[in-house]
Amino acid sequence: MNTSDQIALVTGSTRGIGRDIALSLADTASGVAVHFNKNSKAAEEVVAEIKKKGKKSKAFRADLTCEKEALNLIEEVEKYFGKVDILVNNFGPILVKPWEEVTSEEWKEIFQGNLLSALFCLKSALPGMRKRGWGRIINLGYSRVEQLTAFPTIAPYAVAKAGLLILTRTIAAAEASLGITVNMVSPGLVEGGVLPKHNDVPSGRLGKFTDVSQAVVFLSSLEAGYITGNNLVVAGGWKL
Repeated sequence: MNTSDQIALVTGSTRGIGRDIALSLADTASGVAVHFNKNSKAAEEVVAEIKKKGKKSKAFRADLTCEKEALNLIEEVEKYFGKVDILVNNFGPILVKPWEEVTSEEWKEIFQGNLLSALFCLKSALPGMRKRGWGRIINLGYSRVEQLTAFPTIAPYAVAKAGLLILTRTIAAAEASLGITVNMVSPGLVEGGVLPKHNDVPSGRLGKFTDVSQAVVFLSSLEAGYITGNNLVVAGGWKL
């Protein structure tokens, strides 16, 4: 699964799953761009870890809920590294709150963070991928996104991720003939994440960050070139 000549950008890569994805991609890619909004110290720590692996890395700040800043992020990464071959849209805030108490501003924030931010980034990254005839885009979802199940306490997040899945498949169909794949990776109950009170997982354990990051690494690989428009659920059989 060698992508040794490729450059990856992982949004929201200062902590958690995003951080692990960035570090895992550094094992196969030649360089990884680390994105942050507020925590520059954490971003520089991830950059340092990637450089220890002998790979190129740099931290870039952007508020991805703002289209202009998202577009500037891609431009800055391309200016520094020369290109963006692998785009992982990991950034996406979650709000745990009864749906009837969610304000219109909170709905807007969650939609912008989970759906529009990904749209802004992939629109900016696609021209370069088309020109080179190669690209990998992976959007992060959640494990029950295809089941369209009611989630009264995370309604804005669930609706936004459902929209992101539709966007994923739309772009996948449009770009398939150009050597660009677009997929979604959807984690289930992961250690350190937002967990419900009852978390019986058939596999007998919660997911680890590496379970998710290795799925992303595979979909970013040369060997995954015929896989597009898919939603890869990484949940240990939870809520099948």
